[in-house]
Amino acid sequence: MRTPLPALAVPRSSVLLASAFMLASAFFFAVMHMTVRRVSAEVHPFEIALFRNFFGLLALLPWFLRTGLEPLRTKHLPLHGLRALLNLAAMLIFYMALARTPLVTVQALSFTAPMFAAILAALLLHERVAVWRWLAILAGFTGALIIVRPGLLPLDSGALLTLLSAAIWGFTLIVIKRLARTDSAVTVTAYMVILMTPLSLPTALLVWTWPSSNALIWLVLCGVSGTVAQLCLAQALRGADATVVLPLDFTKVVWGGILGFLAFGESADLWTWIGAAIIFIGATNLTYHERRAQHGAVRIPVSNGDPVGEIDADE
Repeated sequence: MRTPLPALAVPRSSVLLASAFMLASAFFFAVMHMTVRRVSAEVHPFEIALFRNFFGLLALLPWFLRTGLEPLRTKHLPLHGLRALLNLAAMLIFYMALARTPLVTVQALSFTAPMFAAILAALLLHERVAVWRWLAILAGFTGALIIVRPGLLPLDSGALLTLLSAAIWGFTLIVIKRLARTDSAVTVTAYMVILMTPLSLPTALLVWTWPSSNALIWLVLCGVSGTVAQLCLAQALRGADATVVLPLDFTKVVWGGILGFLAFGESADLWTWIGAAIIFIGATNLTYHERRAQHGAVRIPVSNGDPVGEIDADE
């Protein structure tokens, strides 16, 4: 029997293709976030989330027609429900942040999610917190403080909402880790898209207004770009280890800066870019050491606010 290749020993062509998919994923996520910010001037973020989930579900219907209902076999339906509720809460708060804060700031702060996950894993799962993990967490939150600069700048409600969303997303990761022990990646993904669409309906109805034809175009673009981004991310992490392609996810912040400037005239100061870089270095190192310590375990997600990225426990 052939010995499996180590996680990082993948053909160069596979790494290059996976890198291309990661770059594409970062771009399409930035596009999706731009559309959320753009259409939020007319449509409430809660309603945007409903359309985002609905179009995401439509995109996966052909897959269900091909595979049937076998992926829905699980013994942990309540846990899937909890994951969907947490995921939805993170999405709603994240979309509210996008509606009021520059794209590059929101995207930079969203990278603190792995730090929250590491802290919660220590508190809830009693995982040992090694020195490297504390250093990564410290780097992440130092970067966040540099961006927010409390006491030096007026408190930005969007920045605070982004951090709250990242904290909830970190809690979601704990649930995903539990589900990954028994359920396949396909099962976790299937229940995510099936449950989040109806769960997002009540909050959308509270603020419902019929979108104009122009807004509907943006909502369709939001759903399509988000789904394409998820597919590209899945392909990137199937083609190479997360530690290989993860650094390229930082281009999401770069695209956020570019799209924010072109679409809204936003510009980020030097301190925002410095803080973003520190956060991302911390998140990348945390992921690298997590993969070394728990080879084959759930990979730390590289995005927040949208149901993506928990390869091997999701897409």
